Amino acid sequence: MISSPDPNSVFSEDIIEQTLDPENWEDLKSLGHQMLDDMFDFLQNVRERPVWQPVPAEVKQKLKAPLPLAAEAAGDVYEEFKELILPYPTGNIHPRFWGWVMGTGSPYAMLADMLASGMNSHVAGYDQSAAYVEEQVIRWLAELLGFPATSSGVLASGGTVANLLGLAVARNVKAGFDVRAEGLQQPAVTRAELVVYCSTETHSWAQKAVELMGLGDKSLKRISVDALYKINLAELEETIRRDKAQGKNPICVIGNAGTVNTGAIDDLEGLARICRQEGLWFHVDGAIGALVKLTPSQAGLVSGLELADSLAFDLHKWLYMPYEAGCILVRDRTAHQSAFSITPSYLTALNRGIAAQPLEFAARGVDLSRSFKALKIWFSLKVHGIDLFGQLIEQNIRQAAYLKQLIEQEHLLELLAPVELSIVCFRFNPSSQESLDAQLLDRLNQEILLRLQESGKAVPSGTRIQGRFAIRVAITNHRSRKEDFELLCQLVVNYGQELLADSKFLEEGNG
Repeated sequence: MISSPDPNSVFSEDIIEQTLDPENWEDLKSLGHQMLDDMFDFLQNVRERPVWQPVPAEVKQKLKAPLPLAAEAAGDVYEEFKELILPYPTGNIHPRFWGWVMGTGSPYAMLADMLASGMNSHVAGYDQSAAYVEEQVIRWLAELLGFPATSSGVLASGGTVANLLGLAVARNVKAGFDVRAEGLQQPAVTRAELVVYCSTETHSWAQKAVELMGLGDKSLKRISVDALYKINLAELEETIRRDKAQGKNPICVIGNAGTVNTGAIDDLEGLARICRQEGLWFHVDGAIGALVKLTPSQAGLVSGLELADSLAFDLHKWLYMPYEAGCILVRDRTAHQSAFSITPSYLTALNRGIAAQPLEFAARGVDLSRSFKALKIWFSLKVHGIDLFGQLIEQNIRQAAYLKQLIEQEHLLELLAPVELSIVCFRFNPSSQESLDAQLLDRLNQEILLRLQESGKAVPSGTRIQGRFAIRVAITNHRSRKEDFELLCQLVVNYGQELLADSKFLEEGNG
């Protein structure tokens, strides 16, 4: 029998062992119920609030408070949250938020996030429910997107990390040497330069990825696009062949299932053919458009998606999940794990117990500490059913087509790019006024955009299309209605006409 040591040798009589659990669970339940009611009200009444409002200077100052050394009452802290934090979000849950490409979240997924936080599972693997839920979610997503049941996948924070993981697998498979063991330091015998290809419209994650992986930005060959902003296949083929002739090692082509600027979809079947022909890895960035595959009427837009070696996409965009939820699927399970798997002694699987299951998810990416992201996806898919998500994506695409019609019917508005998915780029352009040069027209539309955002009535974002400043509307919002787009067009016209009548604004432009 083990004898107990003298507690006074470790604990003095005046030391009390502490915990973060509340002294009174009933008080916590009461506060928790109030928080839940308040958040439901916050979501239910979202249309009654501004889309966005700037954080006042006094609030910013209060949020610079010194480090809290002593405890504060939980109720007081919650009141501070309601005063200083809750009124000043990004605004992307609002029906008229269309900036960048942000999703809106949903009430049931919010609740699932709370459940996941309560469980606080560490989802690197292990024999636990959270790991099996993520495996199930990955299988569902692979099935939805046409990937084989034997493929691999892992949930990530978002498209940037998911795409990075896919490109890392491509590098590992196609480098032609053991890149994990030898790295990219200059060897005794110079190796061929590794090359990755994408269109000029590809998201900036690609540059970050090649830089992080040690390839350098010069290894990323950007291929021109056609009038529809799709990658030029002939130029791509010629560039690959020229690089091979120069002794370089082309390893991967990145295809876009929805570009960030305009939502253009590359010829994915054509890219798959080129990759097979030239022996390259085919990676698809589907952060914006991959989930069009869920729709009954629009799935053909992303035909060829299922031919990719790896596919990255976001679920916090067109599956309307709360942040964060991205995913990478890899056709070859062995190739996926070979890029990341490592098993130190303290992570070795045993034949029984919680560690009887290997750390599958830790072997599919760089994260060992992983939250239970899968629960909100699992919960939402079961509560709503996949058919409803397909209908909502179709709804957003119809709304984009409706906005396009509104723009084309208004002589003061000009469409600046084709509308293929749910991104619409346009501007205010009073073409009858020849005195407006290109620079002033850009400044006019930039000011319209800022007034839209600062009014709290609508939040699109801005970009440049062939050098021209555009108001960019990216619709991944299940709360938007057609009247919201009618209001947007009217606001743009109103602000534009106000600015044209403002001699001071026009003089500043000429200055």
